[in-house]
Amino acid sequence: MNIRSIGLIYRREMGTYFSSYIAYVVIAMFLLVTGYFFYNLLASFSVISFQAQSNPMLERQYNLLNINETVVRPLFGNISIVMLLMTPLLTMRLIAEERKSGTLELLRSYPVSDIDILLAKYFACLTVFLAMIIPTIVYPVLLVILGEPEIMPMVTGYLGLLLLGATFISIGLFTSSLTENQIIAAAVSFGLLFCFWLLSYSIAFVSADLGKFIGYIALNEHLESLAKGVLDSEDIIYYLGLIALFIFLSLRSMESRQW
Repeated sequence: MNIRSIGLIYRREMGTYFSSYIAYVVIAMFLLVTGYFFYNLLASFSVISFQAQSNPMLERQYNLLNINETVVRPLFGNISIVMLLMTPLLTMRLIAEERKSGTLELLRSYPVSDIDILLAKYFACLTVFLAMIIPTIVYPVLLVILGEPEIMPMVTGYLGLLLLGATFISIGLFTSSLTENQIIAAAVSFGLLFCFWLLSYSIAFVSADLGKFIGYIALNEHLESLAKGVLDSEDIIYYLGLIALFIFLSLRSMESRQW
């Protein structure tokens, strides 16, 4: 692994993202959709607050005036779903476009290894993802100004979004390494992500032991735990393990093409 080579390819990838308007469009759409969700959640909370003033039993019965339960946790859930839809648009071109245009072979003619190429592309995509997520910090800041939410669930929730997004990118990198077609890469990435996401909905229909296993490998179950303010090393290890696994699979995929 060569740090200098990774840095050079990283800068090249960042230039590609922002010269082709891919990053601008994805970031703008992401902020537009998440902003809409935040506005609706906050508006709903305001309506419930006014209703509770005339009916105190509403708050006692449903705990609807807990801003963390009514706004913060649903907001993280909504953001994660939008991430699931947007991330494949960032990752679909990472290897597929290079392979189709023939520039991947050109890259390999330089003194760089496959792992250098993969890590540079991964970190470039992760940087664009951070540029997409960081502006949403304005949402919890507004909640702190307007109300009295618990801070810890917001901090751990953003840690969960960061780890979840990094996992999405590793899966997208792997699917992009399988094909020369960007559309196929995006479609396969969507499929894998939805499979991991929907696993949690089958827990109620299986045995307790199998349900526990499915709950562990479901992506959203770990995010929900972090969004509650519970910082568990098990959740962090899960995401880091998946990231390492799919980067390893991407490396094997690239090497198999050479064979």
